[in-house]
Amino acid sequence: MKNIHNHPNYWAFIMHRLSGLALAAFLPVHLYVLGLALADSSAFDDFISWSNTPLLKFLETGLVVFLSAHLTGGVRLLALEFLEWRDWQNSMVALSCGISICAGLVFFLNAT
Repeated sequence: MKNIHNHPNYWAFIMHRLSGLALAAFLPVHLYVLGLALADSSAFDDFISWSNTPLLKFLETGLVVFLSAHLTGGVRLLALEFLEWRDWQNSMVALSCGISICAGLVFFLNAT
């Protein structure tokens, strides 16, 4: 019997779920900051100046990678669901991973 935990599609599934959870955890923080922008501009300015630290830039890069991974993982799932199976769909896991890492790298290089 084959171990399914060594299959690339299993790890794509795990990454898609983890990125979705990370984005769901980030959403309340994002809404809070948007509320600061509307309610108290000085507190928002303080938050923005605090968020320009290198650690937060690194965490933002991780957030962009998670967002990109969730997007490309969702597109991969849609292709699996609606397209007829072909051998090239097996390599979509590597393609979606590469696109996610490239998006994070572009963001990181632009943010620094």
